[in-house]
Amino acid sequence: MSQPVTDFGQNETPYERYVQADVLTHLQRPLTDDPGEMAFLVTTQVMELWFTVLVHEWRTAVDALRADRLPAALAALGRSAQELRALNASWEPLARLTPRQFNAYRSALGEGSGFQSAMYRHVEFLLGEKSPSMLVPHQGTPRAHAELEQALRAPSLYDEALAYLARHGAVIPDEVLLRERTGRYEPHPAVEAAWRRIYAAGGDGGRGTGAESGPLRLGEALTEVAELVWRWRSDHLAATRRAMGGKAGTGGSSGVEWLEKRARRWVFPELWTARGRV
Repeated sequence: MSQPVTDFGQNETPYERYVQADVLTHLQRPLTDDPGEMAFLVTTQVMELWFTVLVHEWRTAVDALRADRLPAALAALGRSAQELRALNASWEPLARLTPRQFNAYRSALGEGSGFQSAMYRHVEFLLGEKSPSMLVPHQGTPRAHAELEQALRAPSLYDEALAYLARHGAVIPDEVLLRERTGRYEPHPAVEAAWRRIYAAGGDGGRGTGAESGPLRLGEALTEVAELVWRWRSDHLAATRRAMGGKAGTGGSSGVEWLEKRARRWVFPELWTARGRV
């Protein structure tokens, strides 16, 4: 039986060259002596990597929908659902912190907050949660600011999904399809009606093509993503409530109160309201 190659001379291993593991494992710079801070740093850095993957998957889905390549879009959305589950599991190392444990290194954050994450903001913009004011914190980081500004002005994942439906027979009004892209998506009764018809007809808009038609599969893929985003927000709320109760959050937020408001907000809203009318 052959043995794995172990001698690469003075060169780095092919694994290191590809994965950049040495970079990843030396990014942590704890600012306190508390042993729990390392877990906090690694966990939040892992979350940033998952945000990066989600942005990649949803931009892939956006491009595929725009080109009417539904299988490629569904594949990207399916991968993102698995990645969201992994992202949500990242809360586990932090979800059982007592206030004393969290307070042991909380001061190291200073005015830092996950709210300031550029990649998380990119995730939110792709979900249709947009506001030009969210660019302000990133003025000092030109690359991140430029990427976010582009995402702010571009159609969101849901915008492209609705445009796909319109091209394939759904009645989506121009005021939705041509809306101002830099603002938060607001639900529209005509969009709810379109999803209601898709679900009531088994996904084919009444044309008798069967329950596995494209619009229904797209709706279910988006619903899966929306549910997992809601779980992310709910797990964030629970972990924060357990660690710090009703204290003000770092970075100037109202902490739990702000997270509660976020947890009540569903993305792709008409996919949820339409279900009660089928």
